[in-house]
Amino acid sequence: MSSRSPAGADRFGAEPQPGAARPDKVPGACGDPKRQLGTGAPDLPTARCPMTGGVALVQAVVRSCGTTRRPSARPLVERVPGRMTTIAASFRSRGTLAELLSGRSNGIGLVRLCLALGVVMSHAKPLGFGTRDLGYHLFDRQTNVGTTAVYGFFVLSGLLITRSARRTGLIRYAWHRCLRIFPGLWVCLLITALVVAPLVALREWGSVDGYFVEPWDSDGPLAYLQANWWTGVRQEGIEGLLAETTPWGRETNSSVFNGALWSLVYEMFCYVVIGVLAVTAVLRQAPRLVLFLTIALYLSIFSDWWTSGHVSGPMSTASWAFQAPLVGTMKLHWIVYLGFLFAFGATLDLYRERVPVNDALGVGSAVALGLSLLFGGFFVIGLPAFAYLLIWLSVRMPRRLHWVGRKNDYSYGIYIYGFVFQQVMASLGWSRWGYVPFVLMSIAAAWAAAFLSWKLVERPALRLKDWTPGFVARRSQRGLPVEQQSATAEGPVVPAPRTDAPTEEIPRQNGTLVPGR
Repeated sequence: MSSRSPAGADRFGAEPQPGAARPDKVPGACGDPKRQLGTGAPDLPTARCPMTGGVALVQAVVRSCGTTRRPSARPLVERVPGRMTTIAASFRSRGTLAELLSGRSNGIGLVRLCLALGVVMSHAKPLGFGTRDLGYHLFDRQTNVGTTAVYGFFVLSGLLITRSARRTGLIRYAWHRCLRIFPGLWVCLLITALVVAPLVALREWGSVDGYFVEPWDSDGPLAYLQANWWTGVRQEGIEGLLAETTPWGRETNSSVFNGALWSLVYEMFCYVVIGVLAVTAVLRQAPRLVLFLTIALYLSIFSDWWTSGHVSGPMSTASWAFQAPLVGTMKLHWIVYLGFLFAFGATLDLYRERVPVNDALGVGSAVALGLSLLFGGFFVIGLPAFAYLLIWLSVRMPRRLHWVGRKNDYSYGIYIYGFVFQQVMASLGWSRWGYVPFVLMSIAAAWAAAFLSWKLVERPALRLKDWTPGFVARRSQRGLPVEQQSATAEGPVVPAPRTDAPTEEIPRQNGTLVPGR
């Protein structure tokens, strides 16, 4: 027999084993239905446990158990070890976005790196083999891996850029955005037009004699720099190169050197919108307007999907476009779709103290995203699910992976250089070894270029974030007392935040939902 009698025998007077404590002497060992069933029922009289199996007289619980202490009521799920406790814990919020996504200890750097690599992997299909982007047919012709990765960039940018705009002035905010985008872009354009393209011309023409004859022509190298200098892609090719020697050139009958730059103009457009909302105090005083804007953009997307008549739906039925100064053509459907994702990220930041970080929501978002990609409805179900999934991953990423992208952010360089080197390798015929080798070579080349871009261009530029022109600093000191002017000249006592961090530092903020109110 076991050392402990069955529950039923305990209640109805089975003889205890030798050496066991007498039930009538152990407080709460018998007669108390609360101790047996684990409930918080009120004290009731019960049968005293006899030692010989006879029926005893009914006595009070206090006399039979020898104690007056009431057992604490516990939830039933806490008494069930293992799976039930784990399931219940998964449905509890781990905190809010304001509590869990602060400082630079997060997984945003790794998420952005994966998104950039996803773009390179997706482009390997059309650039190396002349087929559709990776995942196009698998995702029911709704999207592909590369475009979905671009969607992810806009979600994270909306979150980070909104925080930057809230804690800096307009001029400083614009300065930060220019330092992050333009130095790396300008060097990439210069290398493409003055180094890569001449080498391609040397291989295709046998010499570079005619390359710089008329550089300012509509297809010339200097015209390429001028057309694309401010993020808008107004000239894709240079002197017709790569049009006949690459699968993508033969497929489109055009010369294309860097098609990945198309999204930068919409990124800058979102930066401008956030800057306007910051200078008009909307971000601080009226965040609901951003929420309403996000809802309006989503309703436009939903209208596109509903009127399409298909479960998958087109990306947009709108074909309207306009010409913007310095950047060229901007299409309405990209403004709506990418703007929605950017605004979604901005809304999450503005309402960060009300946004729960919940594992069940994170897993549910992943399931919703996968089902919408495979069976349709990606734009109305998958997009918001993907947005929350990225934020959840950024928070729940294992801490040992938080170092990725904290000091060295290669994601931007991989994004802007990957397309160029893939086109060059495709013109050399390196895709003949198959998709996987071509992807590995593409990633290696893009990573090397991104490494040099970060070390030599992007990080040195970001160190100028806190730079102020001398005449501006002197003008700002005129109205200050003498002691404050000297303190300002000597520099702040508190060390300035790191300026070489790739990911926007997310300040730890406590207090009200809307700062300043």
